[in-house]
Amino acid sequence: MNTDQINSLVLAYLGDSVYELLIRKYFIMQKINKVNNLQNNVTKYVQAKSQAKFINYLLENNLLKDDEIEVVKRGRNAKVFSHPKNTDILTYKYATSLECLFGYLYIKEDKNRINELIKIILGETI
Repeated sequence: MNTDQINSLVLAYLGDSVYELLIRKYFIMQKINKVNNLQNNVTKYVQAKSQAKFINYLLENNLLKDDEIEVVKRGRNAKVFSHPKNTDILTYKYATSLECLFGYLYIKEDKNRINELIKIILGETI
C-alpha cells in the first residue's frame, strides 16, 4: 500500500496504538506486576509532552531516514481541529508526528525499524 495516499492523521491514529502497545509490552516484560505501576511508567512515554521530546531527539540527532523525516513533517503539519486541554498545539503536533511515523512504519511492515526506534526511545532519559 502506498502510504502517501493515507491521511497523516490516520497514520497517527494507527501509530498511537502501535507505539503504546510496544511501550506497554516493554514494561510488562520488566516484570512490573501492578497495574498502577505499569500505568505510571507507561504514561511517562505516551503523554504528548514526552512524545514531542522523543521525536525532537530523533530529529536533532539525525536518527531518522529521509522517508521517515518526510512522514514526520506530514504528521507535524497536519491540520488538527482540537487538542488536549493540558497540551499546547505545538507539542501536540510533534507528538502526532511521532505517532504518524510509527503508523507509517507499521503499514510498511518494517518491524525491525519500529523496534530500533523503540529501543532508542526507551534508552533515552530526556
